[in-house]
Amino acid sequence: MRQDCKHFQSRTYPSGDTMRKCVLDLAPEAPWNCPENCDSYERRLADVNWRHGSLVTPVTPEPPPSVGSDDSIPALLDEAENIINSVGPTIRAEVEEEKAKARKAKGRGRWPKPRWPFGR
Repeated sequence: MRQDCKHFQSRTYPSGDTMRKCVLDLAPEAPWNCPENCDSYERRLADVNWRHGSLVTPVTPEPPPSVGSDDSIPALLDEAENIINSVGPTIRAEVEEEKAKARKAKGRGRWPKPRWPFGR
């Protein structure tokens, strides 16, 4: 991947594993390949007096033989994304239902709600 691209991000975890990705999700074969002649490529600004840490992104491992050989990887990732997107509304509805139950249960406390004005 083009590490000098403004949209490139990497993160190294305590286990030593490193995640490399395109923030715009335009590199389906990450961390090995960016699309040829990517229209969204923008060089990182280097002359703005930013301070960078001393950490350096580890060397990208060699790609497996299947990377770049055909369009199966982007197709597989698109299919996986479609599956995730199709279950999203169901999961959201379940979470909203749980929140509604929690709000309803919270209203039923040990003591009844006081009525205003007191004594009537």
